[in-house]
Amino acid sequence: MTSTVDGSIIVQTSSESAPSIPSWFGEVVLIAKHLRKNGVLTKVNEKVRFARRRFGHYEVIDFLAVLFGYAISGERTLEAFYQRLQPFAGPFMALFERDQLPARSTLSRFLAQLPDASIQALRTLFLDDLLARPLTKERQRGELKDPRRRTVGGLRY
Repeated sequence: MTSTVDGSIIVQTSSESAPSIPSWFGEVVLIAKHLRKNGVLTKVNEKVRFARRRFGHYEVIDFLAVLFGYAISGERTLEAFYQRLQPFAGPFMALFERDQLPARSTLSRFLAQLPDASIQALRTLFLDDLLARPLTKERQRGELKDPRRRTVGGLRY
């Protein structure tokens, strides 16, 4: 290891390879903190059920964490996302209060078998969370519009 000191700048180098934290990791930290602070992670664990076979100790939240990370990352493929995430898999999953990253093949099987009832439960949970908090000081709330510009989610049309 060599070190160069110049005033207040210290530069250290090493011949050992060390992975850098992905640029998108901070955004995942913020989303996970928001979901945890507002009880969304707890609600996912309590309200979204999926009777499954061959998923080991994984829960819906494990797969949702991967999907959040992948969506935020902007990586071109799931394979690229997993490769970039691998050195940080433990801390990544800890953000969602989980301990192990599901393998890509396990995620694939999960998504192929996810029933409509579980998808609808997730939609409802996230819509309820969206509508629960005002977006502005005037207490305006978020809303979703269908293609005909009608408000959806149990709200007025």
